[in-house]
Amino acid sequence: MSVMSNAALALSTGRRYRAFTNRHLDELTTRAGLPADERLAVQAVAQVLPFRTNSYVVDELIDWDAAPADPIYRLVFPQADMLPADDVARIADLLRAGASPLELNAAANQIRARLNPHPAGQMQLNVPKLANDEPVPGLQHKYKETVLIFPKQGQTCHAYCTYCFRWAQFVGDADLKFASREIEPLVEYIRSHPEVTNVLFTGGDPMIMTEAVLAKYIEPLLDIEHLEAIRIGTKALAYWPQRFVTDPDADDVLRLFEKVVASGKSLAFMAHFSHPNEMVPEIVQEAVRRIRGTGAVIRTQAPLIRTINDAPDTWESMWRTHLRHGMVPYYMFVERDTGPQDYFAVPLAEAYDIFRNAYQNVSGLARTVRGPSMSATPGKVCVDGVAEIAGEKVFVLHFIQARDPALVGKPFFAKYDEKASWLFDLKPALGATHFPWEAPSSRT
Repeated sequence: MSVMSNAALALSTGRRYRAFTNRHLDELTTRAGLPADERLAVQAVAQVLPFRTNSYVVDELIDWDAAPADPIYRLVFPQADMLPADDVARIADLLRAGASPLELNAAANQIRARLNPHPAGQMQLNVPKLANDEPVPGLQHKYKETVLIFPKQGQTCHAYCTYCFRWAQFVGDADLKFASREIEPLVEYIRSHPEVTNVLFTGGDPMIMTEAVLAKYIEPLLDIEHLEAIRIGTKALAYWPQRFVTDPDADDVLRLFEKVVASGKSLAFMAHFSHPNEMVPEIVQEAVRRIRGTGAVIRTQAPLIRTINDAPDTWESMWRTHLRHGMVPYYMFVERDTGPQDYFAVPLAEAYDIFRNAYQNVSGLARTVRGPSMSATPGKVCVDGVAEIAGEKVFVLHFIQARDPALVGKPFFAKYDEKASWLFDLKPALGATHFPWEAPSSRT
């Protein structure tokens, strides 16, 4: 395995993980130059949506001279206007009045209920059942060949993104949390479904777990013959690369990755990078080298987020940097219809222009990336472009993945709408009365 320079290694060695949470917000937002009233508004938002960051992000990634406009600052710190003004004022008034945690949580829960905590039918449509008709906690099976696993020990992160579509996992409400309780039912389900060719460990962040816990989930899967690939969805490379370099069990984690590859299965490391600045520190580059050295393939993905990465040159730089370090650009996502979507979403027409203008400036090796893609209830829908057909301006779209496999790869059309930011904002075009996944009478 490769070795960092002595200076970089000295900087990271001995650095212990330190989390910053709500109780540190006033100190940190003061450092960002926010006045008292705005700091209170930020604290109000953080009563509703989760806040967590860490010493590496604070010390190495954020340019405090540029805060609060710095993109990494905006990536992890709540913004005063992320929620409706009336909601923020209501919580701020409770904070001023010294309301109890019970009162604050009750008010926050009322606001959360309006934020679509589990989009795309995650709770109602995606949870599979065993032969005895019992649901399998912590498992989602939306697409026939892919199962998502939510290990209970991995339902937090090294830091939280302000736009996270799984924010409901982190707010302390058991009714909103989605996680496995036992390993055996997960393995039993996958073993009994030969159509499942790959699993995705997700969360939260599976890489928050120790190697010993992660191995308990992964190792039982290695002798399931029909399983071809194991995927790990994680933000750890960006938020805590020490996980793969200097953490006490970093080498054990890499040996586990080697074991997966040696078993004959593909290990896909689904790395979440939101901005080129996350790749600057040498320790993250070393972490990438070490992971790739195990035989794992690192694929990179992120949503397009207003005020953080909504410029073509940002994505071009990010994809070129990832390619330079041996990673595979994979997805540009559209911000999901949950949480503060109205604040962070970029209209689909603008998203397509950003994608196209970045895509045309990278080599074919980086054109593995797909997008802008919406992970909606019927499936992953890609915006392929804007066209004029028979005198009508339309969006051209197709399913990359679908709940109904027959829809995959088939183009369909929607009326052009410069304000639309999600699939369900769109209407059928060219005389169609419904979209391909809808019943003919659904729009009458």
